[in-house]
Amino acid sequence: MMARRRWVRAVAGLALALALAIRFDAACAAGGGDAVLPRFASLHSDKVNLRAGPGDRYPVQWVYMRKDWPVEVIGQFDHWRRVRDWEGTEGWVHEKMVGGKREVVINGRIRGLRAEPDLGAGLVARAEPGVVARLDECRGDWCRIAAGNVTGWVERSDVWGVYPNENLP
Repeated sequence: MMARRRWVRAVAGLALALALAIRFDAACAAGGGDAVLPRFASLHSDKVNLRAGPGDRYPVQWVYMRKDWPVEVIGQFDHWRRVRDWEGTEGWVHEKMVGGKREVVINGRIRGLRAEPDLGAGLVARAEPGVVARLDECRGDWCRIAAGNVTGWVERSDVWGVYPNENLP
């Protein structure tokens, strides 16, 4: 009788685990909610754990140490968001660690920030790859960004954190 109870509990536990796994896979495939996916966001804290899965029981794979670090939200499950950074690193963070503030990263090589959205406009500054800047607006192929006390226009393709055809006021 005791062995049968253990067997029934084990089968019930496996059934629950399978149901949760199916729910998790379905949520990931469907986007896990009614929020638009994918979307760009930024990290809300100076220390954010990137986990292997959506929960505290999953191991920490990486720790981000910079508030406002830009990420792309590519999946959701309950209170967890699957994110990807500009270098392609992916993992899960708690929803409280993701904010709506838009930031971008300069990619590729040193990029010129211009006074106006035009290649002929004067240079305001030069930005190194990896520099994080606030995204203010985009007009066509150009985006206005701000880093520290410098504001300027950069070609959209020179930053990571904005989609090619995304409209930003």
